[in-house]
Amino acid sequence: MNNSKAKRKALFENIIHGIFLILGLVTVGCVLLITIYLVISGIPAIAEIGPVKFLFGKTWASTAAEPSYGILPFILTSVYGTAGAILIGVPIGFLTAVYLSKLAPKGVKTVVGQAVSLLAGIPSVVYGLVGMLVLVPGVMKLFKLSDGSGLFAAIIVLAIMVLPSIINVSMTALNAVPEDYEQASLALGATPVETYMRVSVPAAKSGIAAAVVLGVGRAIGETMAVMMVSGNAPNMPSLFESVRFLTTAVASEMSYSSGLQRQALFSIALVLFLFIMLINAALNFFLKRDEKG
Repeated sequence: MNNSKAKRKALFENIIHGIFLILGLVTVGCVLLITIYLVISGIPAIAEIGPVKFLFGKTWASTAAEPSYGILPFILTSVYGTAGAILIGVPIGFLTAVYLSKLAPKGVKTVVGQAVSLLAGIPSVVYGLVGMLVLVPGVMKLFKLSDGSGLFAAIIVLAIMVLPSIINVSMTALNAVPEDYEQASLALGATPVETYMRVSVPAAKSGIAAAVVLGVGRAIGETMAVMMVSGNAPNMPSLFESVRFLTTAVASEMSYSSGLQRQALFSIALVLFLFIMLINAALNFFLKRDEKG
């Protein structure tokens, strides 16, 4: 009887293991298919235009009589916009997570936690609409500009959009830190704030780093919200001028593109894909190096 139960248990575990393996292979297969499709669709345009001219050209005029396909403005705008959003969003999100996890009263934690969850569920187009109707006019009045749409407005919107990911994941990591660590620190005479910042945060650094990676991915991949507040003009990046991101460059022209223009848009998607993979690989490399150290 015990033998039969053990066999059934082993069979059940093997089935579950097989299901997980299949799902993992499906995920890897999807990534490979996307990669192959983007490479096949994007390489011809880069080869025809020229890699240097395509990647480092400063003019994008895909519908002109003599078209030009330089995407350097899009690349720099994406880099500056993502960096600005992370520089603003990460400190705010991290400190909010520490406060909610360790210091906030129960009532405050419940209310703010629900607000953060609500932010995570709001569609990006709503962020863009609010930014277009509230933030853009506010920037225009505050800095006395003719138009508030630009890189600055996009950075503010992106910084708000990355907050839910950073706060929620960081809180989960901080809540998972064993209480024994904190109790030992307090017993040695450290204040609560010192304990949380010097004991809890280092113990949860891998989870906090994962939160930052998620925030970077959200900022790089956002399309609709930044399209509505950035002005969507293919200019070299400037803080208070209309700009266009890599994502919005694809979304804004794909519906009416054809020929080399359409191929060039797939090339932009390939560059964006490689850009995201490079950032994730770099972050994972530094995280693993810190863990080994």
